[in-house]
Amino acid sequence: SLRRGYFWYKKSTIESQVNLIIILILFIFACQNPDIQKIGKTRDGVPDAESWNAIITLTNKGSKRAVIRSGHLEKYQQRQYILLDQNVDADFFNNEEIYTSNLKSDIAEIDEAKDFLVAMGNVVVVSDSGVTLYTDTLSWDNVDEKVFTDDSVIFITEESDTLYGIGFKSDIELDNWEIMKPTGVFHEGINEW
Repeated sequence: SLRRGYFWYKKSTIESQVNLIIILILFIFACQNPDIQKIGKTRDGVPDAESWNAIITLTNKGSKRAVIRSGHLEKYQQRQYILLDQNVDADFFNNEEIYTSNLKSDIAEIDEAKDFLVAMGNVVVVSDSGVTLYTDTLSWDNVDEKVFTDDSVIFITEESDTLYGIGFKSDIELDNWEIMKPTGVFHEGINEW
């Protein structure tokens, strides 16, 4: 009976140790959550910062190039990405920081690493010279200081001529522009297709 008690004690001690090891292993794996990362790193799909009625300023070589307002802003630090998803209204400036044009769109995305903005949804650009551009999407490359789209465009000149086409590229002032595939022109009282 003493011997039986010894084996029972030894068996229960081994079982206890095995159970303890299993519990520790489960505890270690249960505490590892892949969504929790070091501070400063973006969790997938969750912005690092949000702002309402936001105003941001974009620069190029120290000069103010754009002041952008939006009803809502989401910033994703790790991806260097900003989403402006409510009533985007952007003023653009030339190298001397003189106002040149205004852009309005439903939403916009900014790639901070590439210094690149894409405006989407009901995009309207009006220059200080009076020309107006309508399109569905418009990209602005702050480094090359160009705007462009592959979408359909309506472009109204200073002379009130309305040009239609697909694809567009220009400087941000809309001074040096090109419609890639013109599809029509409307002059005052004359329509050419």
